[in-house]
This record gives sequence, C-alpha cells and structure tokens, in this order.
Amino acid sequence: MDWNRVEGNWKQVKGKVKEQWGKLTDDDLDRIAGKRDQLEGKIQERYGLEKDRVRRDIDDWYSMQGW
Repeated sequence: MDWNRVEGNWKQVKGKVKEQWGKLTDDDLDRIAGKRDQLEGKIQERYGLEKDRVRRDIDDWYSMQGW
C-alpha cells in the first residue's frame, strides 16, 4: 500500500475519508493531514474500535478507492 499518495493528495482525499468516517470533524481531518497513524488514532477515539480493526477498515477503504 502506497500511503504517500494519500498524504500527497490529502485535500482531495479528506472528503472521501469524511464520507467513510462521518464522525471525524473538519478540524480532525486538518490535524491528521494525511498521516495514517493519526487517522487510525482519531478513528479509534471517535468510534471506540480496536487498533487492529481500524487498520483493517482503513486497508479495506484504501483498496476500494481504485488508485
């Protein structure tokens, strides 16, 4: 997985992230700035999920984007 693509295009990608994880605020997304570890942590915090589950969810979401 090439997460650098997400980081480099964060302004375009964050709308798709918000569609998937609607509990994340615009401020959250601005602070995350494309960094996967911060995205994982914020999803864990907002949704109360386990770290492994969040990793799988992000991997699944990323693979469905067709990049």
